Amino acid sequence: MAHRAAVQAFQSEHYAALQRSVRRNRYFHKYLLRLVGRHIPPNARVLDVGCGNGDMLAGLGAAHAVGIDLNPAAISDARQRHPEIEFHTMAAEDLAAAAWAPFDVIVLSGVFSQLYDLHTALENLRSVCHDRTRVVICSFSRLWQPCIRAGEAAGLKQRVPDESWIPSEETINLLTQCDFKVVRQAQGILLPLYAPVVSNLINRWVAPLPGIRQLCLCTLTVARMLPRRNVSAAPPSVSVVVPVRNEAGNVPQLLARIPKMSRQQEVIFVEGHSTDDTWPAVQKAVADYAGPFSLRAVQQTGHGKADAVRAGFALATGDILAILDGDISVPPEELARFVDLIARGQCEFANGSRLVYPMEKHAMQFLNMVANKIFGKIFTFLLGQNLRDTLCGTKVMRRSDYDRIAANRAYFGDFDPFGDFDLLFGAARLDLHMADVPVHYKQRTYGSTNISRFRHGLLLVRMCGFAARKLTFVR
Repeated sequence: MAHRAAVQAFQSEHYAALQRSVRRNRYFHKYLLRLVGRHIPPNARVLDVGCGNGDMLAGLGAAHAVGIDLNPAAISDARQRHPEIEFHTMAAEDLAAAAWAPFDVIVLSGVFSQLYDLHTALENLRSVCHDRTRVVICSFSRLWQPCIRAGEAAGLKQRVPDESWIPSEETINLLTQCDFKVVRQAQGILLPLYAPVVSNLINRWVAPLPGIRQLCLCTLTVARMLPRRNVSAAPPSVSVVVPVRNEAGNVPQLLARIPKMSRQQEVIFVEGHSTDDTWPAVQKAVADYAGPFSLRAVQQTGHGKADAVRAGFALATGDILAILDGDISVPPEELARFVDLIARGQCEFANGSRLVYPMEKHAMQFLNMVANKIFGKIFTFLLGQNLRDTLCGTKVMRRSDYDRIAANRAYFGDFDPFGDFDLLFGAARLDLHMADVPVHYKQRTYGSTNISRFRHGLLLVRMCGFAARKLTFVR
């Protein structure tokens, strides 16, 4: 809600400047309208999410059109400009509360990367879809980020709050997790500035060509909603293992924020040789707890997070096993999404990714972020599945799959002090379907990180070599 309020305040305050930016770049917006308009069939009911002043929606020629936007100033302007169209001040995350008949086409043009919670927004889109609805998402290529920033600096474009810059493959991943099937993806607009004859020539005839279209500014993703089975069926039982080392100040808040995800749920704290009061804090939390979960606490005899996770899983009784770091840098509330994906069979190994949404300012140092992105690409190649963030501590899987990983552990040996790669490599060897789940990454409010940038960076290099020998370049 704080993020939504900040975006709403920014858009209202800078609405006039945003409109001037649209007018300065009218060629781009007119050509984008042409690209989106190709996907609007005759007599269609169209919903435009993030409609702005309503000009695009009006240009689509829909039989019945509805536009929503977070910005009240934009909606007021849209109603004056296009009184024949229905407009509402509303966030995409609130669509489920709207009692509207299903739409034939839902357009999200340029707004997808600005949404705070994409899973919730996509889930709520389902409430206004029928089985033939097409969702059309227009997103912008990260390759163009330096050019866009330069345009903002030169005053050619109004800067907006931090965006996610979601790549095409991540858009597909998010849609799949919410039971949408991508029908097609198409790139467009290689020259967004107007030059007589030249712009249309390049954007029409050159931009779609193989090898060149990947350089385009815009990607249009068209998807349809799939039927969902057993969507309300909660897993029988869930065990949440929380490794804690020097996290005394986080324990009470963490326990209060873990969501209820199943009929039977346990939380297992594994304390690891802390130098503060973490163990007394855990003991007090367990003794005072009167909530719906069963609580257990244990002190690990070994060292490192890998040993802590194994100790917790050895005690766990749940059908689904979850790991949640005790530093609360990943909001505990987001764990429910992981469990839901596993329970619905969307994946067999849910891996948190901190590299999709914008992070809080001091959540991750710049060099760490660059290294994580580089290693994410390397491990995507080595493991054969798309994983953007191998070191996010939030991971969820079924107990039966963990037991198989543990049974095959001798193939890799005891090589991983983190615990992340023991699970990732084991899942890859068993050909489990792994999926990145975007999470919001927050700055620590208590304690300091247990990660050593350079020492653990060297370990990551070793992990790459290990994965190459054991999983990729195998005899």
